[in-house]
Amino acid sequence: MGYVLRVRLASFFAGAATSSFAALYILHRDYKLAHQSFNQQLNDLHGSLDTRVSSLEKLLENLKQTETSQQEGGTD
Repeated sequence: MGYVLRVRLASFFAGAATSSFAALYILHRDYKLAHQSFNQQLNDLHGSLDTRVSSLEKLLENLKQTETSQQEGGTD
């Protein structure tokens, strides 16, 4: 009876360990995928923000040049 119980317990713990490793692997893979997705979203947002800031800087530079040329034309 003792031998059968030990075999059953060993089989149970081997199955539990295998299931635990499989679950940890799946969770780790899911975590990496979520992290990668989040980083991609942030990079897209950062790129969009850089584009918007660059266009506003160009617009501001054009407005300053227009203002400067109008002041030079008005002083003549």
